[in-house]
Amino acid sequence: MDISFSYRTERGPLQVLRDVSFAVYEKQYVSIVAPTGTGKTTLLRIIAGLRKPDTGKVILMGEEVKGPTPKISMIFQDFALFPWLTALENVEIALLHKKLSKEDRVKLARKYLELVGLGGFENYYPRELSGGMKQRVAIARALAAQPILLLMDEPFANLDAITAEGLKSEIYNMVFNEESTVKAIVMVSHNLSEVIELSDRVIVLGGRPATVIADISIDLPRPRSPRDKEFQEYLDMLYSEISKSMELTTAVKVNSK
Repeated sequence: MDISFSYRTERGPLQVLRDVSFAVYEKQYVSIVAPTGTGKTTLLRIIAGLRKPDTGKVILMGEEVKGPTPKISMIFQDFALFPWLTALENVEIALLHKKLSKEDRVKLARKYLELVGLGGFENYYPRELSGGMKQRVAIARALAAQPILLLMDEPFANLDAITAEGLKSEIYNMVFNEESTVKAIVMVSHNLSEVIELSDRVIVLGGRPATVIADISIDLPRPRSPRDKEFQEYLDMLYSEISKSMELTTAVKVNSK
């Protein structure tokens, strides 16, 4: 990858990412964590092909990602559903790029809604659904596109604690199953406990511009519990790395004044 990216400002270029590079392997759930304002979401959008890096490339299965592609789906923090479409129609949108009949699109959209536990809610509009149900529709839409890579930007942040816990306990099996084409997940999150609960690896960004300062493997069996000693040890390790990241970012800001 070696991704670098700068925003254009009135004072000139503001570099937010510098030589960010990491690999994601098949069946891996990788999370990216960093202090606020270090470019996590920007990096996710670059991986998705929604932003062009200044330097570096995103390579997916041997091919460069040069723009949006059906091979990559993204789930947003705010669900990003079309309010004038039903749950079924929102999922069906992900299938428009495929050469399918209307009947086949509807059949597939129904299948993915059932996969995420929303069978029977096909004709409901987003305003009629709870936050957790909206996020399930977003997950169904992402999976219906049959991507290779699934990106998630704070997918549980706008959900109440009980709903978020329920969805987190199901997300891994929703994505990695015989019906799914997804080979890997990359998620951005501020919730360190959530990250350890879900991830195989955690990428820590730090500095300004941000770069990779740690790549931590989470070697714990699933399901995982915050009450377990090993879970707490990983949490302490991750807090330590985030503290270093914040110190590094703050030091760079002070030195740049």
